[in-house]
Amino acid sequence: MNPTPTGAQNPRDHIDPVDPAATGATASAKGGPARSRKGGRRLNASMIIGAALVMLIVGLALISFVWTPYDANAIDPAARLQGGSLAHPFGTDTFGRDTLTWVMVGARITLLVGVVAVGIALLIGTPIGIISALFAKQPWGMWIDAVIMRANDILLAFPALLLAIIFAAVYSPGTGPAMVAVGIAAIPGFARVARSGTLQVLGSEYVRAARASNRRIPAIAFVHVLPNIAGMVIVQASVAFAISVLAEAGLSFLGLGTQAPTPSWGRMLQESQQYLSTHAELALWPGVFIALAVLGFNLLGDGLRDRFDPKMEARGA
Repeated sequence: MNPTPTGAQNPRDHIDPVDPAATGATASAKGGPARSRKGGRRLNASMIIGAALVMLIVGLALISFVWTPYDANAIDPAARLQGGSLAHPFGTDTFGRDTLTWVMVGARITLLVGVVAVGIALLIGTPIGIISALFAKQPWGMWIDAVIMRANDILLAFPALLLAIIFAAVYSPGTGPAMVAVGIAAIPGFARVARSGTLQVLGSEYVRAARASNRRIPAIAFVHVLPNIAGMVIVQASVAFAISVLAEAGLSFLGLGTQAPTPSWGRMLQESQQYLSTHAELALWPGVFIALAVLGFNLLGDGLRDRFDPKMEARGA
């Protein structure tokens, strides 16, 4: 065998340096998502558009606390049913109240109902789903899981409208009963999502290792389960918020939600229905902002789902 000459390199030991920029360009050329050196995930259009629409609604609500064009309950019979103008950009309603002011103040009720209803559903539904999944992994607890989920299915059969009617019969119609009704109706969705995510986490290797080290079930739930299903719960909260906006508008339209004289987008639609043929703009503006709020939270939920799920992002969904 001829020895390798001094100073010569074995071809097997020669490794070409890798150019990070060239690697990123190659990945982009193959259709892969471009990523920063820090490994951050790219933003998607759904998240950007959804966040912008949500910020618009939140901004209207926050601004209304410090400034509105007019007093929300100021009645001016001489200015009733006016079209858009410099004085009233969105026109006036049947009592001469400024429509823009009502849209801004009505955003408060929409967000309030959404926050409270989603909070109720999240704080009750998420623990129910986690507990049900923990029992499902125990040979002696499968029947408890079955009972919990069948009760969850029964609750799923009661829509928010029916619960609101029941609460209105027991209590007086108002924003409070509407928030509770919408929140209770949203509990099954959170329970299902939390149970599904918990079952996936419990089947992972690190949870098996934690069990092998005799770590208690409550510790596993708080340390391992909750952080790993947080993304799924956040996405469900965004979608549930959009449903809450529609539910609040529907309940107020039927007279079961926010009552006069508090501004509400649903009540604006209800008061405008007799003028649709002559002053359609009375229904246009509350309808547009209801649609924007629902679209914003739905798009935000889709964007968050794509961001939290690497498989969805890899497919470019």
